[in-house]
Amino acid sequence: MELNEILSRVDHTLLAPDADWAQIRQILDDGIRYQTASACIPASFVKQAKAYAGGRLPICTVIGFPNGYSTTAVKCFEAQDAVQNGADEIDMVINIGWVKDRKWDELLREIRAVRQSCGDRILKVIIETCLLTDEEKVRMCGIVSESGAEFIKTSTGFSTGGATFHDVELFAQNVTNGVRIKAAGGIRSLEDAETFLKLGAARLGTSRIVKLAKQLEAENA
Repeated sequence: MELNEILSRVDHTLLAPDADWAQIRQILDDGIRYQTASACIPASFVKQAKAYAGGRLPICTVIGFPNGYSTTAVKCFEAQDAVQNGADEIDMVINIGWVKDRKWDELLREIRAVRQSCGDRILKVIIETCLLTDEEKVRMCGIVSESGAEFIKTSTGFSTGGATFHDVELFAQNVTNGVRIKAAGGIRSLEDAETFLKLGAARLGTSRIVKLAKQLEAENA
């Protein structure tokens, strides 16, 4: 798989709590230069980033992040605020405690409410696979497939683990209604990125792939 094709599937990501504007601007510059799918950044930077990118790069942000336990009303407000500030894509975290309590109807209602708050923007639903059993992951594939969201996403990158090949394979076997897959967290090599894509991921949440592209460029200069 060509490097450019891999880069075109990358949500170039910086969500560190101490990220400042200079670092965010570098993420945007890199995303524009390497034609990534988007730049995924904290919500407080979305308006500034949208103006800076000037339509050259889709802007993605996160809500209910990273723990997912804020109320549905708060998540809907966050989504509306992000859209008003110019976000093109929204990545939301589910209420993981509701999964453990088997509150399947509440989970579906919440994702649908956030979906409505996103308008015509892309919604990706983070289910934090490292905290779930395979049975719970399969159930969430069904709920996300019913919800109207465009993507199911493995991980925040802030919990006990990130994307695994097993989880992407499991998603690919169980999502319906055209729901796509985003693998995120711990993607550190081009080989891993390519494997995730071959297994069914349509997006990769990572900052490492752009860094590797820069290294290869420097080596070949």
